[in-house]
Amino acid sequence: MDINELLATRTSHIKASAIRELLKIATNPGMISLGGGLPSPESFPLDLIMDLTDKVIKKYGSKALQYDLTEGFIPLRKALIDYCKTFGVDAELDNVYITSGSQGFLDSLGKLLISPGDYVAVEGPTYLAALQAFNAYEAKYVQMQTDDEGLIPESLEEVLNNYKVKFVYTVPTFQNPSGKTIKLKRREQIAEIVKRHDVLLIEDDPYSALRYSGDQLPTIKSMAPENVVYVSTFSKIFAPGLRLGFFVAPESFGRWMVIVKQGVDLNTCTFTQAIASEYLIGGHLPNQMAKTISLYKPKLETMYTALKEYFPADFKCVKPDGGMFLWIEGPKGLDMEVVSKIAITKMVGFVPGKFFYPNPLDGIETARLNFSCVTHEQIKFAMKTIAEACSEVTSKKS
Repeated sequence: MDINELLATRTSHIKASAIRELLKIATNPGMISLGGGLPSPESFPLDLIMDLTDKVIKKYGSKALQYDLTEGFIPLRKALIDYCKTFGVDAELDNVYITSGSQGFLDSLGKLLISPGDYVAVEGPTYLAALQAFNAYEAKYVQMQTDDEGLIPESLEEVLNNYKVKFVYTVPTFQNPSGKTIKLKRREQIAEIVKRHDVLLIEDDPYSALRYSGDQLPTIKSMAPENVVYVSTFSKIFAPGLRLGFFVAPESFGRWMVIVKQGVDLNTCTFTQAIASEYLIGGHLPNQMAKTISLYKPKLETMYTALKEYFPADFKCVKPDGGMFLWIEGPKGLDMEVVSKIAITKMVGFVPGKFFYPNPLDGIETARLNFSCVTHEQIKFAMKTIAEACSEVTSKKS
């Protein structure tokens, strides 16, 4: 049997993740990978999880192992109401929904809203896995322009004036991949624009809790609550293996997402939801985030210092105030995919920036570097190796 003869036409739009392919390479002995967006295993609260597991069994018994509401485990949804308030997001029980990771949300979103050929407005660059989720539903993309302060409001306005988009997708804080953050004035402008055009905006916010400097910014959701769906995850504030995400949305939107989710997984794992609810209810989050930030912040400093030390002056980089990524931009004409192939032969992996753009011809000279899951010594070695690979490619061209 030839499986290729059975494939749906939509599979022509589905490609393997460049990052996932790099993660396979990262398993090779001795390979140093700056490619993934993996939280550090050192940040995982193993002892706490054992205690919480025991508490869940005693408190909820067999209920923690049973099918549950598609909307999500009620104790967790109630706990998230208070958590979301810390980001200025007002919610009630009927506005909070649980998903199987934020990726589960993105896939359900595509299934619900995207018909073949529909336009989705995304930043350039944007989160690769969002493109993967939307590609499966045969979306077309309109790229909004960005600069050192993230999404440019005038570009959003221009897109909405010229295209009928199903929704706008943005990662406004410590963006994956660029690490950039949309400043307050721009958030206010973006909120005003989406309200005036009455368009739906998806605010994907997995990294806000990983702030190392500067003041917390209000969410776009808090400025345009009826036009914005706020999405986040436990992957960066607890552990990614729990596969827990959540979103806050008007009930009319949430009801449709629930119907879609019922056809996918019925409900997100009840047991991990119960653990997460006790994590929030028990007040463990502040200590956990302090621990995680104490691990990541010095690694960002090490990577940024190594960038200044090893890379030529014509490389550009905006140092982020938080998150897990450093975004670099080389001189025009430098192909970072070629650099990546050379670096891999020297046992260093990273993701060329072109994969984060809807148009693969964009971002050739850019790269995303992750610092959360490597040691300081590995960061220094990897940055020196990548810089040398850049010089090698440049010298061959001259």
